Parts: sequence; structure tokens; C-alpha cells
Amino acid sequence: MSVIAMSVLTQPGVREQVSAEEWQTRVDLAALYRLVAEEGMTDLAATHITARVPGPEDHFLINPYGLMYEEVTASNLVKIDMNGEKVMESPFPVNPAGFTIHSAVHMARPDVQCVVHTHTAAGMAFASVETEILPISQTSMYFWGRTGYHAWEGISTNLDERERIVRDLGSNRALILHNHGLLVAGPTIPAAWVMIFQLERVCKTQLEAMAAAKATGRDLALVPTEVAEKTAKGFDQTFQNAADGKTNFDWEAHLRALDEIDDSYRH
Repeated sequence: MSVIAMSVLTQPGVREQVSAEEWQTRVDLAALYRLVAEEGMTDLAATHITARVPGPEDHFLINPYGLMYEEVTASNLVKIDMNGEKVMESPFPVNPAGFTIHSAVHMARPDVQCVVHTHTAAGMAFASVETEILPISQTSMYFWGRTGYHAWEGISTNLDERERIVRDLGSNRALILHNHGLLVAGPTIPAAWVMIFQLERVCKTQLEAMAAAKATGRDLALVPTEVAEKTAKGFDQTFQNAADGKTNFDWEAHLRALDEIDDSYRH
């Protein structure tokens, strides 16, 4: 990123106005935006990733509306309240519709620090097929029996939809938004990265497996229920360890890789 671009996108003085814990959350969230962009899981400037700000207030960080994911930095993330209103001065606007889905999850799930919502080709394709996540691969066990499904109600501007999003997500870690896209509810930012990365692969793998089964006239090879549940419970413990701070899913390694490409997300 050029020096000129950095001068526009970096907001001076933000680091001095927030706690060390909030600044670290900002750096990690900005990194997550860049990782999602690196994997091609963006939809121009649409979709959002939000993170809960450490502290007793119900404050959250969201991307500046109109910026690409590649342009998100720690200082230009916008701090908002549960209603999507800015609680800290920022020259950037917030997309109210974008926070409707996120606010629903954050309000209902205090165990969730980070919510990622995407409109990828594989995610939207999967969400447009009358199917659920099937136990057909080891990776699918991250989400097998731990995913909710929500019917599309149009552009998410109706706040009443929040109660139905909460109902359909329940205590699950992922939500398939029919005819729309994917959502994961992560206990930490590093966990949310692993979850959206793997959910994307699960959707793509299942679509390809279903197409192969149809082309060959063969059935899908489903993992036995008892094996699937045993594996899924193992992943449950993995994510609980993340929530307890016992693992960060090699997050530092991801940050080192990002720094090799462009470390401007840290500013």
C-alpha cells in the first residue's frame, strides 16, 4: 500500500484513545479482513466482519463502509454500539444493513467475540441448494450438527429479523443464510478465521462431491453417525480451548505471512 494511500486510510491518534486490549483487537480484526481478502472471499466492498471490543460496554468494531477489505487498518475500523451508531469519531460511514445480522448474534451470544459473514461463490451456491452439511469429510465435522439454517428475507434492513437469526443460529457455530451466504460465530478472532476458511472449503467440497456422485451414479460415502459425532465433539473441545485462550490456531504464523505481503493493517 502506498504512502499516499496510507495517509488517507490511517486515522492518526486512534491508538492513543483506546486501551491496549482494544488496539490488539483492532490489529487482529484488520488482519482477519486482509486474510479473507487474500483468500478471495470478499464481495467488493460488501459483507462485514465484526469483533466485540474488550470491556463492559457493548461496543463493536466494523469495517468502514465503502473501503475494500485490502484497505482496512487497525485505526480506520469504526467503533459502534449495539444499534450500529458510532461511539467514537470517525470520518467513515457504517452500513446499517450490514450490522443487522451481526448485532443479532452479538446480542444473543456473549460467548462470541467475532462474527464473519461472506458472499462467496461456493457459499452462495451451497446456500441455494436444498441440502445441509453432510458428514462426508473430516473438515465437515467442524460444522456437522453444529450449523443453523436461516431463510432469506430480503436485504437485511428489518431489525425484526434479528430474533429469527438468533433462533436459527441457536448455540451453533455457523449459520447458512439461504440464497444469501455464510456466517460463523467465533469465540475469538483467530478461531473465526479458521471457521470461515474451513466452512468455505466444506461448502465447496460438498458441492463437488454431490456433482461427482450425480455424474457417476454413485452414492455419497457418509461417515457413520457415531464416528461423525465423536469427531465433532473433538472439534468442540478445540474451539473451547480457543475460547479459554489455550490455542490461537497458529495466529502469529498467519500474521507473519501477512507482514511479508503488507503490514499496513497494523496502523
